[in-house]
Amino acid sequence: MSQREEYEKLTDEELMKRLESGETGVTEYLLNKYKPLVKRQARTLYLIGGDNDDLIQEGMIGLFKAIRGYRAGGECSFYTFAELCVTRQMYTAVQASKRKKHAPLNGYVSLDEEPQILAEQNPEDMLIDQEELESRYDQIHRRLSDMEQLVLELYLEGKTYGQIASVIGKNEKAVDNTLQRLKKKLDKVGER
Repeated sequence: MSQREEYEKLTDEELMKRLESGETGVTEYLLNKYKPLVKRQARTLYLIGGDNDDLIQEGMIGLFKAIRGYRAGGECSFYTFAELCVTRQMYTAVQASKRKKHAPLNGYVSLDEEPQILAEQNPEDMLIDQEELESRYDQIHRRLSDMEQLVLELYLEGKTYGQIASVIGKNEKAVDNTLQRLKKKLDKVGER
């Protein structure tokens, strides 16, 4: 029986106990097992100036942190803890791109590729990039209705469709329709 087959028969709690005792293959197994969770979470968010791969990379970092930080026998399951860590990591990336803190993840390095030396931007280029990003934010806000802006803010805060629906006084289908319209509008702004 392969190590993978052995791990598939174990619960997450048992796997975490093995990891705590120093078994090295557990981390890779859990990263592969929960990658679909990361991809699913990435589809629900939109990173201004980034793409889905950027969010998946952020989510995998969150998953890795969950694997390192989880302690077996805690109050919640590993799945719940991992989902929270992945969501927080992605949400932080989205918020950072909104704040222009990382102008959006322009200096990320892929874990799967050879590192490349990234050219440093001079202050003039950084100012121009900041002005272009602010112009995009203005374009976005001019295109969105008050309702769409509210839904977007609530969504970026991590609220569920049900929570958003109760705040705006509509049903979940209306929230979904609004988010689909938002995505199309944001994609049009991104194409320019």
